[in-house]
Amino acid sequence: MNTTQTPPVKTFLPTAIILAALGYGGLIILLFLSVPTVGPRWLFFFLVFMALTGTALPFTAFLNHRFTSTPPATSTVILRQAILVGIYGATLAWLQIGRVLSGALAVLLLIGLGLMEFLLRMRERSQWKPQ
Repeated sequence: MNTTQTPPVKTFLPTAIILAALGYGGLIILLFLSVPTVGPRWLFFFLVFMALTGTALPFTAFLNHRFTSTPPATSTVILRQAILVGIYGATLAWLQIGRVLSGALAVLLLIGLGLMEFLLRMRERSQWKPQ
């Protein structure tokens, strides 16, 4: 019998706090003390990614702990889901800077990332693991 469970939310809190603090703190410093040239622009995307990943990490951990699945989500799965939230937010910011973002594009991007996560979870479910 498989007795593995989803890790509790408190195991992700130090990582989430560090990522969010570095991301939001860096964004504040970047926005107030730099000029929007190429280097700071890429740093902006990286800091947005860190801030959103750190913010989403406890929520994804809580949702995976509350709504368990078979097999239970591991730490890697929870971190991957939080990273997908960061990638989604940074991509939306990048598209908005280029004035390309629309509501339909944001929804399509969300559906694509959600489908990718669904297929990865389905692949994990289909793996044969003898006990």
